[in-house]
Amino acid sequence: MASSEEQPESRPPVLLLRMVAPAYDDAVSAKFHVLRPWESPLPRDQFLAAHAGSVRALLISSLVTLDDATLDALPRLGCVVTTSSGVNHIDLAACARRGIAVANAGTVFSADAADYAVGLLIDVLRRVSTSDRYVRRGLWPVKGDYPLGFKLGGKRVGIVGLGSIGSETAKRLVAFGCTILYYSRKNKPSVPYKYFPNVCDLAAESDILIVSCALTSETHHIINKDVMTALGKEGIIVNVGRGPLVDEAELVRRLMQGELGGAGLDVFENEPAVPKELFLMDNVVLTPHRAIFTSESLADLGQLLVANLEAFFSNRPLLTPVNHNDL
Repeated sequence: MASSEEQPESRPPVLLLRMVAPAYDDAVSAKFHVLRPWESPLPRDQFLAAHAGSVRALLISSLVTLDDATLDALPRLGCVVTTSSGVNHIDLAACARRGIAVANAGTVFSADAADYAVGLLIDVLRRVSTSDRYVRRGLWPVKGDYPLGFKLGGKRVGIVGLGSIGSETAKRLVAFGCTILYYSRKNKPSVPYKYFPNVCDLAAESDILIVSCALTSETHHIINKDVMTALGKEGIIVNVGRGPLVDEAELVRRLMQGELGGAGLDVFENEPAVPKELFLMDNVVLTPHRAIFTSESLADLGQLLVANLEAFFSNRPLLTPVNHNDL
C-alpha cells in the first residue's frame, strides 16, 4: 500500500471510506494516492472536510452506504467505483442529480456465481454435504446406505433475474438437460427460454427457483409467501443474489413445516446472522456469502477497479458504468 509520503500530489487521490479487500487496495494503491480516513488522527467528518476540495473519485464496497449526506461532504466528487455488482447501497438518484458517474463490478463475478448456484443446487438435490457428514460421523457401516437424492436433469428451473449471472446459470443448466424458464423486468426475445411477467406464474411452472436478480425496493422479498406457495412443497430455492430478495422468516417456516423441498442459500437477510433453525435441516445447504469470490475473480476485479478509475481521470468512458436511466 502506498504511504502518504510517496509524493501523493503526483497521483490523483482516491478516497476509501472503509477497508476493502487487500487485493483491491493494493491494485488501486499502485496507481493512485489512496486516502484512508481510519488511518488519520482526525475524526472522519474533519478528514472529509480537509480533502473535500481534491477528492473526485471514491472507491467503496457494498458495506458502505452512500447517501446524500456523504455526497454533500464531497462537492467535487465525479465518480464512484464500487467493488460489487449490486448497487443497492448507493443512492443512484442522488448521484444522477449531481452528475456523478457510477461504475460497478460488471460481469467479473458472473461465471463464478453461476458455477456456485449450480453447485448449491446439485448439493441440495444429491445431498452431497449431508452424505459427507454421514460418512465422517462413521454412520455408513452402522446405519447402511444413505437415502437417495434427486436427479438434476429434466428439472424445470425458473431463474429470477436473467442478467449476466442468471444467463450464465441458464447455460450451465441447459447442459444438464434442464428446462429453463425465467422472470426479468423485460422479456428478452433473443433467448430461447420461456418468459414469465410475474414470479408467481414462474414458480407455478418450476421445480426450482434460482434467485440472481439485483436487490432494489421493488425486488425486496420478491420471493414471498405467494411465490413459495406456487412453487409447492417439493420446490427448491437457491439464492445467490442478496438475502432480502427472499422472505427469510417465511422460508424458514415453510422448510420447518415441510412445505418446501429444500434450499441452497449463500446470502441471508441479516448477515452474518443465520437463522439457527436452518442448521438442523439436511435439505438445506448454507454458505457464507462466497458465491462470487474466487482467487481469480479478486485479481480480475482489482484490474477492473483500476481501469475504471483510469478511464475517469482520463475523461474516457467508464468500462462498467451503471446506467442512471435504469432507475
